[in-house]
Amino acid sequence: MAKIVAIANQKGGVGKTTTAVNLSSCVAALGKRVLIVDLDPQGNTTTGYGIPKRSVEKGTYEILIGEARASEAIRKTEYRTDVIGSNTRLAGASLEMIDLPARESRLRKALAEVQKDYDFIFIDCPPSLDLLTLNGLSACDSVLIPVQCEYYALEGLSQLMATVRQVKRLYNSTLELEGVLLTMYDGRLNLTQQVVTEVKKFFPRKVFATAIPRSVRLSEAPSFGKPINYYDGGSRGAAAYDALAKELCGKR
Repeated sequence: MAKIVAIANQKGGVGKTTTAVNLSSCVAALGKRVLIVDLDPQGNTTTGYGIPKRSVEKGTYEILIGEARASEAIRKTEYRTDVIGSNTRLAGASLEMIDLPARESRLRKALAEVQKDYDFIFIDCPPSLDLLTLNGLSACDSVLIPVQCEYYALEGLSQLMATVRQVKRLYNSTLELEGVLLTMYDGRLNLTQQVVTEVKKFFPRKVFATAIPRSVRLSEAPSFGKPINYYDGGSRGAAAYDALAKELCGKR
């Protein structure tokens, strides 16, 4: 039975989708059966796996509004990771789901069909605290929060954690914090060290030992539609996500 991990932060530009694509790929490279669900209307996880957004006929949108089953929406890739893709149609889903029954748990019910087929299911949530993110948090076992090592790193985290606690109380009693991932890390900068100290104070014993460095190769990989371990397996970024994958799998 798959462990479902949502990757969420309503603050954009923190490396959320970069982490979703590359962590899922590196976990699959360890021999795990992996599915990633693109819950972001921007569809960057979809294209990050080399799937054109226009080619997604059945995806997250169709699952949420009840027009397709999860098994019908799964796309195989050459990177050992299966993908349920998205595109801009998903942007209207929050409005369309308002009058649907059990609107906050539609993704959870859809994924129940395929959960037995995987070891890990990752959900790339949108950079907002809307009904889409609510579905992601209601469907998962745990949430992984990427935090960039920059000045406004902790901005909005208290709001996100309040949402997580509310979802746990109302919709998903088993929801846990998987951990906080430091991204865009540069150990040479005093600011980075200050942010690390603050994050560890905010989340005691919940910060991953692995930090993701700033990397040109990580920035380039999406434009080639490849996860970092396939684009440049010898890069610092690939090594970091491989270490993170092993750290995550070691928790199971």
